[in-house]
Amino acid sequence: MRMWDHKVPGIPDDLFIKSDRIPGPTKEEIRVLTISKTRLHKGSYVIDIGCGIGSLTVEAALQVAPMGKVFSIDKEKESIRLTKENAKRFGVEDIVTCVYGKAPEAMYDLPIVDSIIIGGGLSQDVIKTSAKKLKVNGCIVINSILLETSYTAIVELKKLNFKELEVIQAFIAKGREVGRKTMMIARNPITIISAKKS
Repeated sequence: MRMWDHKVPGIPDDLFIKSDRIPGPTKEEIRVLTISKTRLHKGSYVIDIGCGIGSLTVEAALQVAPMGKVFSIDKEKESIRLTKENAKRFGVEDIVTCVYGKAPEAMYDLPIVDSIIIGGGLSQDVIKTSAKKLKVNGCIVINSILLETSYTAIVELKKLNFKELEVIQAFIAKGREVGRKTMMIARNPITIISAKKS
């Protein structure tokens, strides 16, 4: 049996291989929302920028299998190693191609894709290059914990005439047992910005 034998996203966080040196995984509920905004289907091509340990890469790969492709970019060698390990763990290593380097330079040789996920390393140049790498009506999804990052993303997407711009902020709290009772523990709010290329 595979590590995750479901069609829906939302792999439990504790199933991923992790490291103290690399943050992640992107929390389960945020992954579900992010993947839903990418509008993926079987055969889609995806770029995951700032892949970290590869949790969004794996979720995307499971959605686009068996004919799709996910290109995972990170500037940390440890991130690339963990992404490869997690891709193998979930049986999507043939769908995932890891690219060691910093965006946007690491994107230049990649093909035109259906969706781009940006979880780290956001800049004006990354968004401009993403616009060039997206098909018409392709989706871009940007996850941000900083207000400044969200602002940069919104301004640049508007400048590039992206359509259907949507901004949501997710506040997640998870229950934790405290004695015989349950206490809700809040996680950092995440802003998820999505849009389509005109």
